[in-house]
Amino acid sequence: MLNSINDIYYIKFSLQFVDMQIDDLVDSFNREVKNHGWVGIRAHHDRALIDDFIRRGIDVSEVYDGKTLSFTHHVKFDLFNNKLVTID
Repeated sequence: MLNSINDIYYIKFSLQFVDMQIDDLVDSFNREVKNHGWVGIRAHHDRALIDDFIRRGIDVSEVYDGKTLSFTHHVKFDLFNNKLVTID
């Protein structure tokens, strides 16, 4: 059962991301870099995005420590190491 209307936004973004290629997810992440605007829906987008990277087994440790997600730097996907790496 959904805990609140906000859960619907998380689910909406999760369903969107599950069908995307990794490069598209990286593009979605990079569009948020240095975006200082904040709305509640963005939190659901960001959480669903990082959760999808994690679900795919991608190492996100350069941008997420389990509590804090950083959009300070753009990222690229390092296929060889299966991880997001910062590029600027």
